[in-house]
Formats: sequence, structure tokens, C-alpha cells
Amino acid sequence: MTDSTGSALPVTGREWRLLSRPVGWPKAEDFELAEAPVRQPGPGEVLVRNAYVSVDPYMRGRMSAAKSYVAPFELGKAMQGGAVGEVIASAAEGVAVGEHVLHFGGWREYATFDARQAVKVDPAAAPLSAYLGVLGMTGLTAYAGLLRTAAFKEGDAVFVSGAAGAVGSQVGQIARLKGASRVIGSAGSDDKVKLLVEEYGFDAAFNYKNGPVAEQLRAAAPDGVDVYFDNVGGDHLEAAIGSLNEGGRIAVCGMISVYNNTEAAPGPKNLARLIQTRGRIEGFLVNDHQDLQPEFVREVGAWLRAGTLKHRETVVEGIENNLEAFLGVLRGDNTGKMIVKL
Repeated sequence: MTDSTGSALPVTGREWRLLSRPVGWPKAEDFELAEAPVRQPGPGEVLVRNAYVSVDPYMRGRMSAAKSYVAPFELGKAMQGGAVGEVIASAAEGVAVGEHVLHFGGWREYATFDARQAVKVDPAAAPLSAYLGVLGMTGLTAYAGLLRTAAFKEGDAVFVSGAAGAVGSQVGQIARLKGASRVIGSAGSDDKVKLLVEEYGFDAAFNYKNGPVAEQLRAAAPDGVDVYFDNVGGDHLEAAIGSLNEGGRIAVCGMISVYNNTEAAPGPKNLARLIQTRGRIEGFLVNDHQDLQPEFVREVGAWLRAGTLKHRETVVEGIENNLEAFLGVLRGDNTGKMIVKL
């Protein structure tokens, strides 16, 4: 069989496998990059050559055997994650060779899977990598978490942690575009703080490494916050509770500060303040809000075309650097969405 260019279909391709479950920070010896046979598609299946794959903080949880909202990665098997690529062989009606699709067979060069698991994307409408970030799962996470879970309303003051990341940067901009009275972000470097204010339009931002988060937040939001979008947990969550206004809402998207802990992290010491403020904390998963997808693509797509919503990507080249890119996300090396280009 040949692909759309007439070239022979690949016989093997590289894939990342989990060999052992990391304790604390993942180590190189917990993984392997292996050469594996490329399976030709059976009835109803497609074979995709991945162009870009995603690495995301939630993947750390899948490396553990602990019960969670998604099944753990299987030891010795290829790991999974978001990916976008070109269909190079198809045995499925309605999906043609040469089309581009979004799917979940990441961490590998080639993926063969049921075509019903593929979502067609248009590279003419947006760069392929955007479908893994600003127009993909991370974008929908920001949109659903702010507007539905946190029940954002015009005039709210919003605090976002991890604000220079793929989700956080979009949360802050959506809040600004929807009429927030003030948008505050935290980030891990002075350059990222500058980016938040000068490019993304945040009203204030601070480097959490420069001093206690609670003190910096009070200085940035002297009148308190109505919404906190949590990507970090730990001292950020405690600080947000301390600055929460009456009727404030906290949407818990992630807690990257505790993902590699080997012991349970202590909870915020000021939870009793939620009684005084009638505040609310609610966790959410983007998969519970897929009904918002058409509205999200329509509204965010319009902002992108108008240039009113900015986004950045940190692109790492080569499947061999997939693991290092993932570790970089845990360290906070990325500005915006971390993408691996194959």
C-alpha cells in the first residue's frame, strides 16, 4: 500500500512506553522510546502520520496506578495523548487519505485506530498545532472552567494561577474579553509576568517566586477577587481563599504543585473563610463539557481571526524529545501550549 504521495506505507515507527510507575519526579529510566510495527488499518480504521503531539500536566496522573478519572497508562504499552496528523491510509467510510484529524494516539509517530475516534480538522482554517491548544482541549478547558464552573459574570475580578500556560493564558484573556473588572495572573518568571501584562492584557501579574503568594495577590487585587481559576493548588489556593470576595467561586482545573509529591500535601489552612464569604470550590473535567464545543469554537475562533485573543506555543522538535517536553511542562518551562513537532 502507498500513501497520498505514492510512497510506501511505513512498516515501523517509534513510540514512547511507560516501563515503571514513577515515584516522585519521573525519571528517564521509567520510560523507553521503542521501534514498533505499524499496523495497517482494518475495516472502519485509519492510519495517521502524526504531525504534532501534545504533552499535558494531567499525564503525570496517568503514570500512577492510583484510581482516577481516567485509566492509568499500561506498563510496556505505548502511552496516549492528544495528537493531530494526516490520514495516510483509510479503510473507513467518510475519512479520506490526505485529510487531517485530531485524535488521542499521541506519544508515537504513527497511530492506527477506529475512525469514529477521529475529529476532522481544517489546516486552512488554523495551523494544525492550534487544534491541540487554543482551539483544542486546553482552550475548551479554559472556556468551560471560567464560564460554566466558575460562573463568571461581567464585572468579576479574576485571579488565574499558572497564567502563562496554555489554559491559564486563555482564561485570563477570555475574562478580559467578557468584561472582567480586573484580571490578575501568577507565573514563574519575570519574563512571563511581562508577557501577561503587555501581550495578554492582564491588569496585573506577579512572579510567585519573588515572595509569598498571599501578599503579592493582596497587592495586585486590593479589593479581592470574585473568581479564582486554579492550575497550581498549594499556596496559590490558600491565597485565593484569603482574598475571595463574598459569593466568590473557585474552579479547580489542576494542582501541578503537588503532582510529584510522594506524600499527601496539606490542605489550605483557611477553608473556614468560605463560610464567611459563602464561597464555593468546584473541580471540573473538560470531558464533562463537550456540549460547549460548537459555541467555544465559534466564539474563540472569531477572537482569533480578529486578533483580540493571543496565544503562544512552545514547540519541541522530534519524537525523541517527547519525554523532555513533558518534564518541561512539569517544571514550567513552557510559555503557552507545549507541543512536540514530529
